[in-house]
Amino acid sequence: MAGALDGLRVVDLTRVVAGPLCAQMLGDLGADVAKVERRGDGDDLRALGPPFVQDSEDSTYFVTLNRNKRSVSVDFARPEGAAILKRMVARTDVLIENFRTGTLARYGLSYDDLRAVNPRLVYCSITGFGQDGPYAGRSGYDFVAQAMAGLMEVTGEADGTPGGGPQRVGVPVADMFTGFAATVAILAALRHRDATGQGQRIDVNLFETMASLMQAPMSSWLNAGKLLQRSGNEATVAVPYGVFDGSDAKFVIGVLNDREFVRLAEALGHPEWAEDPRFKRARDRSEHRAALLDRMRTLLRTRPRAEWLARLESAKITSGPINTARDVEADPHLRARGLIVELPHHAGGTVRVPGSPLRLDATPVTYRHGIPAPGGDTDALLAEFAGMDAAEIAAARAAGIV
Repeated sequence: MAGALDGLRVVDLTRVVAGPLCAQMLGDLGADVAKVERRGDGDDLRALGPPFVQDSEDSTYFVTLNRNKRSVSVDFARPEGAAILKRMVARTDVLIENFRTGTLARYGLSYDDLRAVNPRLVYCSITGFGQDGPYAGRSGYDFVAQAMAGLMEVTGEADGTPGGGPQRVGVPVADMFTGFAATVAILAALRHRDATGQGQRIDVNLFETMASLMQAPMSSWLNAGKLLQRSGNEATVAVPYGVFDGSDAKFVIGVLNDREFVRLAEALGHPEWAEDPRFKRARDRSEHRAALLDRMRTLLRTRPRAEWLARLESAKITSGPINTARDVEADPHLRARGLIVELPHHAGGTVRVPGSPLRLDATPVTYRHGIPAPGGDTDALLAEFAGMDAAEIAAARAAGIV
C-alpha cells in the first residue's frame, strides 16, 4: 500500500535528535528521504555511545532515529558542493535543517537562496531558540531547553526531601516534541503549497516548543500568580496519584475523581474509606493527603504487585507497573501491536528499535529502508535527486566534493 506521503522528496540536513526524528516520521509515512551527512563520520549521533551496534561505529541511539532514509555525502561548504545541493533542492519538496541560525546563508543555502531555485520548497529550520530574538545566535540542546522553559523546576522531588531539587526528564523531550512540532508544521505547509503552489519557511525551536507545553505551570502563574512546586511522583491536584510499593515491586495508581476513589476503596478492601469525611471528596483527600497515603502504603506493602494490579484492573482503576526497557520489550500489549520492529543495518545483520506510533488504516506506516552507512547511497541519490549522470558523480568524487 502507498504511504500517505508517497512521492514526496525530503532533503534532511539535520543531525542528532529533533531533526532526524522529524525526517524519520516523514519517511515512515512514505516520503523519500535523502539524509545529507558529512563525508567520513556522518551524523554526530552515530558516535554518541556506548552502547554501539555490534561490529559497527553506529551508536544504538542513532539507529532509533534514522530508518527509512538513504544517506548521501556532499561537502556543501565548498561552492561545488553547494551547487550540487541546489540541484537536489530543485527537485525536492521539503528541506529540513538544524544548523545554527545564519550558518547555511554563508554557503548560499538560505531559504531565500533556495526559494529562488524552487518556489514550491518547504524549508524547515530547527534551532535552539529560533531565527530572531535576543537568543537567536545561541546553540541549544535539550537539557538547556528543559531548564530554561521551566520543566526542570517542576520536575523532581520537593526541596528539603531526599533527592530534592530540579531534574531533567530522563529522555530528551524537548528534542522529541520539537521533532513532532516540525512534522506537524511541514504537513501544514504542504497543504498550503498544494492549495497555492507556494512553499514557505518554517521556524521551529526547542525553547519555544518546550515553553508552549508547560501549560499547567504557566497558566498557574499567568492567571493566578502562583508558581507550581515540585512534587516528585505525586500530583498536586489529585490523591492518590503516585508510586506505591507492593511486597515485591513498585507500581503506579492514578485516581482523578470521586467515583474512581469509591471503586479504589472497594478494590483495596476498605470501602469505608470512601465514606470517611477526610477522604470522600477530592478536595478532602488533598487536604488529608498524608493520612490516606499512609493507610494505602501500609496496606499495599502486604501483597505482590501483580495481585494488586489485577484487582485494580478489575475495578477499572488506572494503574500499571513501573517497567524497565526489558519489561517494555516483553509487554504483551506492545508485542500484540507490533511496536518493536527489526531493520537491516548497513554493517550486516539487523537492529531492533521501537517503531512508529502512527496507525493509519488506508496508508499505513511502512519500513522500506534500514539504517544507512554514511554516504552509502550517494550515487543513487545524486542521480535521482540532482539528476547527475555517472560522469558528473565520478568527477565530484574525484574532487572530494562527494
